[in-house]
Amino acid sequence: MVYTVTFNPALDYIVRVDQFNIGKVNRTRYSDIMAGGKGINVSLVLKNLGHESRALGFAAGFTGEKLIRDLKDRGCQADFIFLTRGMTRINVKIKGCEETEINGEGPEIPPEAVRALMMRLERLQEGDILVLSGSVPKTLPEDIYERIILRQRGKNVRIVVDATKNLFMETLEYHPFLVKPNHHELGELFGVTISSREEALCYAERLQKLGAENVLVSMAGEGAVLLDASGRKYISPAPEGRLVNSVGAGDSMVAGFLAGYLETEDYEQAFRMGVSAGSASAFSEFLATREETMEVLARTFK
Repeated sequence: MVYTVTFNPALDYIVRVDQFNIGKVNRTRYSDIMAGGKGINVSLVLKNLGHESRALGFAAGFTGEKLIRDLKDRGCQADFIFLTRGMTRINVKIKGCEETEINGEGPEIPPEAVRALMMRLERLQEGDILVLSGSVPKTLPEDIYERIILRQRGKNVRIVVDATKNLFMETLEYHPFLVKPNHHELGELFGVTISSREEALCYAERLQKLGAENVLVSMAGEGAVLLDASGRKYISPAPEGRLVNSVGAGDSMVAGFLAGYLETEDYEQAFRMGVSAGSASAFSEFLATREETMEVLARTFK
């Protein structure tokens, strides 16, 4: 079973405008509200690709009720700790000539809620996959990723990390199964600018030396690279298509990689599935379906 943890989920209010003018009344030509958050996106795409997962995290208020209801309506197993105070945040995603985001602030998470989450994670067993992704609210301990990983040691649970900066680096000594920075995040870790796939692979090797097993790097228009656990390198150009919505593309890549690996236990096939799922989401208003993913895979990896 795959478990995903989203510490700071949100309802994403997505609006599309012909042109966004600051300081003026803007009228939408499209709007939708859907459950969001990095771990949640991974669970949703896994479901679309035919794989079950359990989404964990924290929710609160009427927005939290809506988030959990939406996940269940879309066939996901939602196992959130429901907080008694505050409300799940709302993030506004404005799609115009450029993309603009206004992210809300989530509820305060008390220590007893953290303990409840830790107890639920105790059920993980050998062979399970745990996805830790996204930011950590300021009310949680800064080392929460590390604490969770430490509680899974000795159980042969495979850990996936999609985070930034210190939150990311502190997990490497525990040998996560997969890490997925984008090339900007990878460059920030080492204080450099990465502009080519060869440079990305060079710094992926440094992450591997620090403890990561598989390093998957997304590079937007430059495609993606993978350095697998055996040291083999894979490079993919960006699949051809029109960018519609970049929200969730990186999370879709993680989900695609996991789906491909669960189906084949082959890193090359997992990489191809990850690249295809990430691009399929970017080419769609919504997160990638299996049909969309397989169509991108078929025309990109002939």
